Amino acid sequence: MSVEVLVITVFLALAIGGALGFMLSRKGSSKSPVFETAVDLEEKKKEAELMVSKAKEEAQEIIRKAQEEAKEVRLNSEREAEKIVRLAQEEADRLRSTLKEETEKIRKDLDKKSKEMEEYLAERKQEVQKLEQALQHREANLERRVQALERREEELYRREKEVREMERQIDQAQRDLQLKLREIDEREKEIEALRHREILELQRIASMSLEEARAELLRRVEEEARIEAIRVAKRIEEEARERAEFEAKKIITIAVQRLSSEIAINYTTATVELPSNEFKGRIIGREGRNIRTFELLTGVDLIIDDTPDIVTISSFDPMRRELAKDALERLIEDGRIHPARIEEVVAEVKKEMDEKIRKMGEETCMELGLYDINPGLYYYIGKLYYRTSYSQNVLLHSKEVAYLAGMMAEELGLDAKMARRAGLLHDIGKAISHELGGSHTDIGIELCRRYGEPYPVLNAIKAHHNEEPVRYPEVALVCAADALSAARPGARRESLEAYLKRLEKLEEIVKSFKGVQNAYAVQAGREVRVIVSPEEISDEEAYMLSKNIARKIEEEMQFPGQIKVVVIRETRHVEYAK
Repeated sequence: MSVEVLVITVFLALAIGGALGFMLSRKGSSKSPVFETAVDLEEKKKEAELMVSKAKEEAQEIIRKAQEEAKEVRLNSEREAEKIVRLAQEEADRLRSTLKEETEKIRKDLDKKSKEMEEYLAERKQEVQKLEQALQHREANLERRVQALERREEELYRREKEVREMERQIDQAQRDLQLKLREIDEREKEIEALRHREILELQRIASMSLEEARAELLRRVEEEARIEAIRVAKRIEEEARERAEFEAKKIITIAVQRLSSEIAINYTTATVELPSNEFKGRIIGREGRNIRTFELLTGVDLIIDDTPDIVTISSFDPMRRELAKDALERLIEDGRIHPARIEEVVAEVKKEMDEKIRKMGEETCMELGLYDINPGLYYYIGKLYYRTSYSQNVLLHSKEVAYLAGMMAEELGLDAKMARRAGLLHDIGKAISHELGGSHTDIGIELCRRYGEPYPVLNAIKAHHNEEPVRYPEVALVCAADALSAARPGARRESLEAYLKRLEKLEEIVKSFKGVQNAYAVQAGREVRVIVSPEEISDEEAYMLSKNIARKIEEEMQFPGQIKVVVIRETRHVEYAK
């Protein structure tokens, strides 16, 4: 409003100024004020009033225009203000939405980082738990090692005492040997004197020449020296054998005492119980279709006889028997027995059995502490459970050999883990030898080489059947543990025909030696008693004969455990008093 008042005031001033100027100009233009009349004054007054009214009208027009312009300016100002306010609101909304989007984005990033941090913390927590478990495992291992070291220290102290005792005995033996050497020197002098007298006597009696007498004397001395050497060797060997047998029996007794393993005998048949006798007809099927399909898919023979509620599964392959037994039990439990269902169930059981075999091998390795064995061997190790040797379960036999070899290695201060590894894998070739054909040792060597097993394991596979010499002490323990596991009473069985042939072969080998009168195989072929002629065989020769017989039995026969050779020489002198 201040702008409008100012504009109106300016226009009024201009109008009044213009009217006054016009009147003064008219006044100045009159020639003489005397001639002015009242009419002129009236006209001038009217003109002035008219000019004032025009000035007022013009002023009002100007004011009106000024008001319109002011109103238009105000409207434009309001529109501009509204536009600016609208733009400001739009900008504020845009900034608000942008701020909201940024806030949402930042919140999502914070949530993501929070989740990542939680996952990272969880992973770190798991790693810490694993480290704690590893530390606990290492502490347990260290505790076991400390205990083993303490036992070994005690053993070393005991052995040191034994060594001192042996040194004392050796010193005594050396003194005795010196005495015997002096006695031998004296006897040599006496023998020399006797030899000289004998030469003279022989020359006198037999009219022999000096060369002939010397040859006869050398022959006798050589025979006496040979007999004496056999006696000394026998005494030394007996002493060493007694000492070695004592230590060996002690170590083996400790190992066997610590190991208590089950004896599993595998037969050629298995039985499945039926809920009722009506299932026999359902198993046979119409015209025998079900039983033919089952036998074809599983490779076994189903024996359905008059025995109530029993079906017998017959097969020489334990794996096929187990598969057939599981499949038949599932079919009986399901109740649907027809060729299509039989195929489906047998396929499911085969798939599950492969996984069961692999898991069994893995559990065996974990049980023996062999965590670094290639997982590819798990399946073959588990498959040993379904193989037998003289009716002994091969997997249980391998585990027993591993435990025995490992415990004996610990007693002797050797690598117990390598001994267990070689003991477990020494018969690994038997897992697939029946499928590929050929020697299980060659197959086992190839299999272990493929999965990167160390050389002691390969040596154990060959050496436990004497196909190559023992190159590592742990392998020698594996061979001993293998013999122990096979020789335990009840561990193995063989057919009557093979048993009789083995006894006949044993007696035949013994009787082939000169001077043997008779031979008897006793204790199921684990001992052979040899009766020799006392006229042909002396005591010293009987000692050598027992060694030669044992060596020939090892070369020509295959047998479980060991065979004891007993040579009996008896001299009888009979006289009658009359």
